[in-house]
Amino acid sequence: MAQLYFYYGAMNAGKSTTLLQASFNYRERGMTTMLWTAAVDDRAGGGRIGSRIGLEADAQMFGPGTDLFAAVAAAPPDCVLVDEAQFLTPAQVDQLAAIVDRLGVPVLAYGLRTDFLGQLFPGSERLLAVADKLVELKAVCHCGRKATMNLRVDAAGRAMRQGAQTEIGGNDRYVAVCRKHFSEAFAG
Repeated sequence: MAQLYFYYGAMNAGKSTTLLQASFNYRERGMTTMLWTAAVDDRAGGGRIGSRIGLEADAQMFGPGTDLFAAVAAAPPDCVLVDEAQFLTPAQVDQLAAIVDRLGVPVLAYGLRTDFLGQLFPGSERLLAVADKLVELKAVCHCGRKATMNLRVDAAGRAMRQGAQTEIGGNDRYVAVCRKHFSEAFAG
């Protein structure tokens, strides 16, 4: 039976790597996958999912107005995989649930749970509410604890305390930290 999965974790938890491995596993068995990534995230190039360990694949891009259900229903694959799922709108998350429920296609969504201020992204909030399976992917803080938070830093490595919820960046802009070090960064 198809299900909606939400794989979430802090930066550097291996979300894109895990997505690409899942797609490979389906394709290796002769099945088709449909990969999606947020149009706003162009770090690997537009329409590409890239992992920090060098794996990459082409993907369709979604923006706030993309009708995911219609796109998938036109030619249903064996599995839909969505990277950067935090950028989905709540309505798009409901479309993913409809892909599972009405088309019988499993959907694996991968993304951040919270932003650099510790607030839920709207897409992640909806996924946490409606996904059939929630899977936390682990990242590690510099102290060795589980990193659950994403700290946005400036060029000098200081924690940013304000700004837009969405600012695309990698290790140059974000550091995955445990809750303790996240709190300490905002206290200092």
